[in-house]
Amino acid sequence: MNSLLRNCACFLMLSLAAGGAAAADAVDKPFAPTVGQAGRDVVWVPTPQVLVEKMLDVAKVTPQDFVMDLGSGDGRNVIAAARRGARALGVEFNPDMVELSRRNAVQAGVAGKAQFVQGDMYTADISEATVLALFLLPENLDRLAPRFLALRPGSRIVANQFAVSGWTPDETGHVDGDCGSWCNWLLYIVPARAAGRWRMQQGELEFEQQFQMLTGSFTFDGNTAAITDGRLRGDQISFRIGAKQFSGRVDGAVIVGRGWKATRMP
Repeated sequence: MNSLLRNCACFLMLSLAAGGAAAADAVDKPFAPTVGQAGRDVVWVPTPQVLVEKMLDVAKVTPQDFVMDLGSGDGRNVIAAARRGARALGVEFNPDMVELSRRNAVQAGVAGKAQFVQGDMYTADISEATVLALFLLPENLDRLAPRFLALRPGSRIVANQFAVSGWTPDETGHVDGDCGSWCNWLLYIVPARAAGRWRMQQGELEFEQQFQMLTGSFTFDGNTAAITDGRLRGDQISFRIGAKQFSGRVDGAVIVGRGWKATRMP
């Protein structure tokens, strides 16, 4: 073999060895996400830990809750909820993020309560969730809004920064500390469905509902009065007709209050 061929062969072997070593390093090195990296539905920007804890505070998470995060990223919302004793589940489309979250849960000692699945947040089963802890863009939240409304009344949705279009949050706030650009939270409490017509002994109620806010009218003996100050907080309803204040509980097709009752009309 002449010198030129020998040099070429040596170069090829060195290149293959270097490439193999680089590939081995890539396999051995754990996945590490980069802030701002593209995702299927939203770029990944982690919620600051101080805001994570505040969001769980305002949602009043307890060990009796089932907390879910859609687009759960590195798992911090789910892990923080599990540290409070809650069962928690993260749904994340990126399988590398799912594996990272599982490792993080093991390191935090909460792998038994913090679970992660690879999946589509728009089709994930959220029906059993009592709390959703989210950091999503408005377009993501708006697309999910009909599914939020199907949750049990009283379920809590706590969001980092962004609102659901057309919904008034039940509470909002700001957290101090090391939160950078992401310091604001919004809390929504899923309301019962009260829109429609209801029969009272005294007359007929008709509610129009925009999330937890109610407007409408009360008809009696051919007269009509406006419903004012109408509001739901979970299954608790309150409203005013003239000077009279009403409050009660929506239970499916019945509203029961102190001294009054209404039944949903077809």
